[in-house]
Amino acid sequence: MKRIISLSLTLILGLSLVLTSCGSAEKAASPDKSAKDNNTIIVLNYGEYIDRSVLDDFYDETGIKVLYEEATTPEEMYAKYMGGAIDYDLICTSDYMAEKLKNEGELLEMDFDSFEYFDNIDERYMEMAAAFDPENKYCLPYFWGTVGILYDSERVHGEIDSWEVLFNGEYSGEIIMQNSIRDAYMCALKYLGYSLNTTDRDELLEAQQLLLDQKKDVEAYFVDEVREEMVAGNATLAVIYSGEAYLANEYAPNLEYVVPKEGSNLWIDVWCMTKRCSQPDNARKFLDFLCREDIAMRNFEEIYYPTVNRAIYDELDEEVREDEMIFPKDEVVNNSEVSTTLDDDTIEFLGNLWKELKVY
Repeated sequence: MKRIISLSLTLILGLSLVLTSCGSAEKAASPDKSAKDNNTIIVLNYGEYIDRSVLDDFYDETGIKVLYEEATTPEEMYAKYMGGAIDYDLICTSDYMAEKLKNEGELLEMDFDSFEYFDNIDERYMEMAAAFDPENKYCLPYFWGTVGILYDSERVHGEIDSWEVLFNGEYSGEIIMQNSIRDAYMCALKYLGYSLNTTDRDELLEAQQLLLDQKKDVEAYFVDEVREEMVAGNATLAVIYSGEAYLANEYAPNLEYVVPKEGSNLWIDVWCMTKRCSQPDNARKFLDFLCREDIAMRNFEEIYYPTVNRAIYDELDEEVREDEMIFPKDEVVNNSEVSTTLDDDTIEFLGNLWKELKVY
């Protein structure tokens, strides 16, 4: 999933919330709910995950103001939402977190038949979202992609095609891991041949030992800085999201991307309407606006993650459509898994393992 704020999760959680209204930042230690009126919606999204100018255009076309806030990880989004300081109308989050919110009764159903531009969403991605939203009632697909390894082709020794390269000690001190629970454990679990959605304690403990043994070889755990660190030559290998890999390669052609042969996380980020949404009609208008071809194209050109919008896919240059960093081959997709939510006991167990790893 897409995350671009250059701070670690630990630091982020200690910062004041940042609300952005139609592109202009408004910082507030205690967000003012009174700033919201009947022509305002509050949106929570990942950082740099939209062309900010579309917020201004939406206001110009509809008179509806968008108060826009960013988060770094799905877990941070969940904490912000459940904290209740702000009544978010819409949240753009990741597959397993959307499922968790749905299961907890925190989402409203959406009537996609009322959308003017919903037909632009490729049915393939509605089917993908059905892994965590079986009836396609709660989640509107936005972007999708893979998690893999970005590597410096001038510094590696031989072919990079397996998660093993992160764990065999060959690149000690030259590895960047994701500072994200599910993504970090995914690498270990897939290398061991297990599902990234496993709830088996023995499998999770085996993955934990692998990550503990690996830690001495890790240069850093980053959420957002991976692309910049790799472009700067500060590491040889990094776990990264596919769209970020594409942008890194644009800056430094020696950086190449691979989805390991053991499989990976096929992530999909979706828009959800929360049960606290006080402006469902305005929220629906905003989501429909994002489905419009010209708006979806601008967001794609801003982010370069695989689009779910078939109207703009057909308009892309053949070179872009065939770029495997953006649109992976079917065999890669078919060999990957979508993250689904875990039961509460497993979430707590995994959280404790993560704490142990971070202080190890």
